[in-house]
Amino acid sequence: MKSNILSLLNINLRWFLLAMVLANIAGQMAYSMMSLYLIDLGASVGQVGLVFTIASIVPIVLQIFGGWFSDTIGRLRAIAFGSAISVFGYVFFFTAPSWEWVLLGLSVEFVSNSFVGPSFSAYIAEQSSEATRGRVYGLSTGIYMVVTVIGPALAGFLAYRMNFKIMMLVAFVFYLLATIVRIWMAFSEQFKPTRAAEKPTLTGLTTQLKAMIGILFSGGILTWIWITDAIGDTSYTLTGELFPIYLSDIGKLSVEQIGLLGSAWGFASIAGSFLGGWLTDKRSERSILTVGFLIITLSIVAMVTANSTLAFLGSRILNGLGVGILMPSYNSLISKVVPEEKRGLAFGFFGTSLGILSLPMPWIGAQLWELFSPQTPFWIAAIACAITVPIAWKKFILPKMITEKEKGIPQAEVN
Repeated sequence: MKSNILSLLNINLRWFLLAMVLANIAGQMAYSMMSLYLIDLGASVGQVGLVFTIASIVPIVLQIFGGWFSDTIGRLRAIAFGSAISVFGYVFFFTAPSWEWVLLGLSVEFVSNSFVGPSFSAYIAEQSSEATRGRVYGLSTGIYMVVTVIGPALAGFLAYRMNFKIMMLVAFVFYLLATIVRIWMAFSEQFKPTRAAEKPTLTGLTTQLKAMIGILFSGGILTWIWITDAIGDTSYTLTGELFPIYLSDIGKLSVEQIGLLGSAWGFASIAGSFLGGWLTDKRSERSILTVGFLIITLSIVAMVTANSTLAFLGSRILNGLGVGILMPSYNSLISKVVPEEKRGLAFGFFGTSLGILSLPMPWIGAQLWELFSPQTPFWIAAIACAITVPIAWKKFILPKMITEKEKGIPQAEVN
């Protein structure tokens, strides 16, 4: 059974995931404690929101370019390029004398999001068949999400036992190792892409961008995917950076306990990814996404109403399960409705357009916290997520051509 599951991942995906795990252990270490690190360096809650709002401008500017870059020069080379720049962001993290320097490091590190993000799901789609895509996404995501177990727990341990700067230094070492692996993969003949690289040109970018805008705003399934993703993304950025502060100030948890809750979230998301990927192939993206949105909504409500460490733990496990279930289904659905040569641009366009909408959300969340109550931004996020449940059920229906193709019916018989 174990060998059958692992056989879904070819050698390319195994090396690819190793690099992703190393890089995102670093990311989880840094981001799970970033809000508390900023406060330790003298920032206020409002300034924490401002830091993430300003840094978010970087992926907004670069993600479309990063996705198109991935479509032209290749997924692995785009990832290596972004990673080589972002490694310097971690240097700023552990050497920062004040929270303003962390802002600079965060802006540099976000370059990686712009180039790696659009390439991640596109590369997995290229290395899998449509019949097994849900399971490959589920397995890949599950392995990748190991970082959410290791990263927060290790970060909490190091920050509690030593200090934040030592924790950030260890994160840098993990990211440096990942960058070395990525550069090797990008230039090794062993991982040569099936499609020949193209020369990036402004004309090519303009043509592809026009085609993507046409697909996205045609009113079809991709439009509704974008709408639900926009709701989910803005909801997350409204509350994401406030969550560690909420657990510390309202939940009265220690830094180490916050790290352990992050790891519990990671275990649940891994289980959810495996389950979601398997169910996606057995059922449909539509059904699994509807369930995932519902679970996430309930998890936010459970978190806001929690009044004990055990209750906070339960809400985090529920949230991790919901997020884990969503990810393989979302990626599988997008990969089936977007042509292969446009997938990088599609994921990049999603990231940029959603980034624009989400840009002020960390600052708005902080203002809602300070002007009304710490619970207010979380209640708003719960209501927003609840809206996506009926949308997913009514609108996430694949065109007949795609469903018939999955069943192995020849294209001529589809018409």
